[in-house]
Amino acid sequence: MSDRAVFRIPPLAILGAVLLSFCATPAAFEAPGFWLVYLLPVAVVVWVLRVRTVADADGLTVRRLVGSRRVPWSEIRSLHLRDKGGVRAVLTDGAELPLPSVRVRDLPQLAAASGGHLSLGDE
Repeated sequence: MSDRAVFRIPPLAILGAVLLSFCATPAAFEAPGFWLVYLLPVAVVVWVLRVRTVADADGLTVRRLVGSRRVPWSEIRSLHLRDKGGVRAVLTDGAELPLPSVRVRDLPQLAAASGGHLSLGDE
């Protein structure tokens, strides 16, 4: 059993931001203020490095671009599986909390990290 599972955007996505900055260079010097186009690759890098879901025996921590939220397993009623493979935690108050970078294929790893609080039907 794993102590902790971290689900994040693959760091290779940073390469896409670097390529975007190179492609934006000709446009960045065309007119005053166009240099702001470089803010987009910077935002992508920050997004890749920041956004994640961490699961451990105590609960889930969801980190977004701005802010984070810690939810103990006792406040999670179920998981909602989305059509496109995404997963949301359904809280005891009925609210849904998106779990960034967690896909349906990650459910066994999420269950293992929960320390028995989350179980799959086939176990």
